[in-house]
Amino acid sequence: MLELYQFEMSHYSEKVRLILDYKGLEYRKIEVTPGIGQLELVRMSGQRQVPVLKDGSVVIADSTAIAEYLDKQYPDKPIIPSDPKLRGLCLILEQWADESIGLNARKCLVGAMGQDQSFRTAVLPAGTPDIFKTFVGSVPGDFFSFLGIGVGMGPDAIKAAQAAMKHDLASLCFILMEQPYLITDQPTLADFAVAGLTMYIKFPAGNYLNIPDTLKGKGISGIADAGTFDPFFTWRDKLYSDYRKPLATTNTSTGSGPTSINIED
Repeated sequence: MLELYQFEMSHYSEKVRLILDYKGLEYRKIEVTPGIGQLELVRMSGQRQVPVLKDGSVVIADSTAIAEYLDKQYPDKPIIPSDPKLRGLCLILEQWADESIGLNARKCLVGAMGQDQSFRTAVLPAGTPDIFKTFVGSVPGDFFSFLGIGVGMGPDAIKAAQAAMKHDLASLCFILMEQPYLITDQPTLADFAVAGLTMYIKFPAGNYLNIPDTLKGKGISGIADAGTFDPFFTWRDKLYSDYRKPLATTNTSTGSGPTSINIED
């Protein structure tokens, strides 16, 4: 069985999970843990980021590389068009999603954690001791803003990321206005990248992720609840209901490796 070394809260891992479910491939999720487990992931894949896919003796790191491997190795229900023009368009849109939506969504999430104490504690990994959750929830939002400056996620960077995200979502609404998917009449890698990487902007409401119920359907204030972007999230919700398997159909186990949100691709 395919093994996906992942972090449940990773939006890049979610991109891969969407692809695996669409292709109908059985896989086992291995939730990586911080600390020494990181060394095991480096030993196995040569790097420390999630997601990593293991298929027998083959190990693939990076969500884009995983998608390309799956499409070549398991060609049923292809996600990358064969037509040269459509193929190029698909790959460009997927790269844009990775570099624009993926990175800006993370900054938006950091901003939301600084503003909303309940949201901040809800995104902590499952199994976090209650005493630590209480401590994180009690930290003033200004302190989070101060810490964010040191890693390029200060208030100005978050404000710019929110503006960019609104622009991206508006553009997607226009593209999807008169067509079912971004590239062709069937979902492609571009669709799954966009759908998975917007997870931090608004978490899926269904039983697709092993996250607190308080997070399901919740998102970034001013974006997730803005009626302007309803067409996009309605489209994404349909993509999930059509192709994403509920939790009960996917096995999960605990393994070793990194779990920080800032070490994924």
